[in-house]
Amino acid sequence: MPDVRTVPIAGSRHRSDESIEVRSPYDGSPVGAVPACTAADVDRAVASARTVLADPLPPWRRAEILDTAARLVAERRDHFAEVIAREAAKPIRTARVEAERAVSTFQFAAAEARTLAGEVVPLDAAAAGEGKIGFTMRVPRGVVGAISPFNFPLNLVAHKLAPAIAAGCPVVLKPASQTPFSAIVLAEMLLDDCGLPAEYLHVVTGGGSTVGNALVDHPDVALITFTGSPEVGWGIRGRAPRKHVGLELGNNSPVIIAADGDWRSAAAKIKVAGFSYAGQSCISTQRIYVHRSLTDDFTAELVGHVEGLVVGDPMDEATDVSALISGDERDRVVAWIEEAVAAGATVATGGTVDDDGVLAPTVLTDVDRSMKVCTEEVFGPVVAIDRFDDIGDALGAANDSRYGLQAGVFTSDVATAMRAFRTLDYGGVLVNEVPTWRADQQPYGGVRDSGNTREGPAYAVREMTEVRFCVLST
Repeated sequence: MPDVRTVPIAGSRHRSDESIEVRSPYDGSPVGAVPACTAADVDRAVASARTVLADPLPPWRRAEILDTAARLVAERRDHFAEVIAREAAKPIRTARVEAERAVSTFQFAAAEARTLAGEVVPLDAAAAGEGKIGFTMRVPRGVVGAISPFNFPLNLVAHKLAPAIAAGCPVVLKPASQTPFSAIVLAEMLLDDCGLPAEYLHVVTGGGSTVGNALVDHPDVALITFTGSPEVGWGIRGRAPRKHVGLELGNNSPVIIAADGDWRSAAAKIKVAGFSYAGQSCISTQRIYVHRSLTDDFTAELVGHVEGLVVGDPMDEATDVSALISGDERDRVVAWIEEAVAAGATVATGGTVDDDGVLAPTVLTDVDRSMKVCTEEVFGPVVAIDRFDDIGDALGAANDSRYGLQAGVFTSDVATAMRAFRTLDYGGVLVNEVPTWRADQQPYGGVRDSGNTREGPAYAVREMTEVRFCVLST
């Protein structure tokens, strides 16, 4: 067992009798170990966090901390990328992009800390309000319980911590057990190098059934922010009806390529959008609806791109695609591919597992819309190509899903673009771009089984604060 990394709880570096070993998803080599925290550790963290609510940090100080964090993440980009690549098997070049995005997340949160304000309410617009001044303040909602996923172990943690700091909320963070080290390194940087007081950030490592449930059930946690699967997310919402619960969940992202769309550009973008980090993104392109007149040419173009992807060691600069987070997940995705083939789908490329246990990027054609690779979230390096004749059919097929995070449409017709904006029931609709594209300042989130919240610092800060109405009689 490797040495156990401590975690910051209530101003001290916590160790525990039990620990959780983390191994590389690529080759199984040990990455390290973290404490197996308990419900008592959660209690201690929440009690410490509550102490700052009576006198939160002033906004200028929050902004200063966030500015420092942005600068230090930029300076330490390569170190953060290495941590991500080792624990998550994210290819090192892709891991650097994640670290660069985290810089932006902190920068936008710093801007929110400086500009977060209430508004004047014109009370004297009614006779009863004469002689009174009314205004609102935005105040911290309370202790934030943050539960983050494995697939973006740095930037999705930043999307929870940075807005909370901007809002003045203390956080108890539970990172994913498969990828805890990026979060721990970030937390230590915030506490040791950015000047964030110890009471504002605590990290509890452990399983969902232990520290996760303890955090969700704790009476002094005011808000839960969760990113992960719909089943777990909606379960949290059900067991915490009196808390503010923000959920960012899954998707089976569709992209439509109309007869007048730039299908070559679409193929080049999907080469990345369908297979970056082995498809383990909530908005990884999955369902591809192509006009019948373009399907053969588009498929050949995409297959050529995909067959040029380099599969292998995440620490190798040349690697485009590496291992899924676990052997079990790889086997599940392989089973879904085999099930689709048995039902009539064709593997245009990929579908095999190499000697290192890595699933090759896979393109399926001749799919039926009832197959799991079309109805569920694959969360693996698989895309499914479907043909259509009428744009209305494609829009309807894209909407025929329990998910609703982001969708994309390629077209040169403004009328088709506007029809897509009005018709597609998704949190984000992108024209001439893949649904996998995201800017860290956008209002990112979905509908239906994809969640109920909007991330992006400007939007998350408002969810983490409450409106307090103030009246001054003159």
